[in-house]
Amino acid sequence: MKTIQMTIDEPLLAEVDRVIQALDTTRSAFIREALQLALRQHKIAKMEQQQAEGYARHPVEPGEFDVWVAEQAWTEQ
Repeated sequence: MKTIQMTIDEPLLAEVDRVIQALDTTRSAFIREALQLALRQHKIAKMEQQQAEGYARHPVEPGEFDVWVAEQAWTEQ
């Protein structure tokens, strides 16, 4: 693991400190988890953008997925 230095505004740090006390964790662990979550969200957003671009380049044709309609199983709850 590598130690880094970062700048954070005081109100945000105070909020982080309140949360880490409630979670019984450390600043480092909390920030690591927050960064991992942000990276996952960025990856998902990038994949969603790629999917949207793909469908924009190759839109679904009418009837393209009709063959699957009979395969759907709708149950009443």
